[in-house]
Amino acid sequence: MSATASAAPAAARHIPDTPTSPPTLPSSSSIRPTASSASLSSTAGAQVIEALPAPGQDSTVFVTSETDKSAIPSTDLLTHTNPHERRSHAQSVREVGNQATWSLSSCKPGFGVEQLRDHSVDTYWQSDGQLPHLVNIQFRRKTTVSDVAVYTDFKLDESYTPSKISVRCGTNFNDLQEIEVVDLQEPNGWVHIPLTDLNDRLVRTFMVQIAVIANHQQGRDTHLRQIKIHSSVEDRPVTTSEFAEWTTPECLQFVHIR
Repeated sequence: MSATASAAPAAARHIPDTPTSPPTLPSSSSIRPTASSASLSSTAGAQVIEALPAPGQDSTVFVTSETDKSAIPSTDLLTHTNPHERRSHAQSVREVGNQATWSLSSCKPGFGVEQLRDHSVDTYWQSDGQLPHLVNIQFRRKTTVSDVAVYTDFKLDESYTPSKISVRCGTNFNDLQEIEVVDLQEPNGWVHIPLTDLNDRLVRTFMVQIAVIANHQQGRDTHLRQIKIHSSVEDRPVTTSEFAEWTTPECLQFVHIR
């Protein structure tokens, strides 16, 4: 007689549900508000461009619209080398073009240095000669230059719009060295050109020369509507701590008030 063995089902163990505690949220006092940046959806060649402020304002970046040439401040910067790369504008700058002497290689009557520096994008400098067209900025003393900004408008100027710009620095006309070369594709607005030497330091120079090497559509003469020269501003607290440790008897007699 063969016995058939049936396997008894294993007793199921009951595992109690462990209550899951909700995630701990930080208190409102520990949350830092973050600065909201302007939404930039266009490329540097279209509407989003590095721009300069109106006279009397700090230099920043602006977003221009199709219908209005006025500038809207933004917290982002676009470099001319990579339109999709953004960096924070950590350093404050000031415009130092009024401390220099400006000259041009050529100009049409009524379209010279005054129109280039009148803070209006509706006027412009028009050259009258062969390429390259030169703008010379000469300082009385050695000046730190952090960037150069030029305003162009391809929609209005067409073949007069520069397509290649070279920035050179030096002591005088005889020792100028090329610092930056910028290729422009139908620019519309401010073009920001940072200047650094081979060691990635800001340029200190007596002279800056902006050369228009080529124009769009093989144009002969050029239009530049505005040029700004910026120098960095270093924020240092004013203190007398470095002069507080006196050692000579002549100074020590004034340390305490009798």
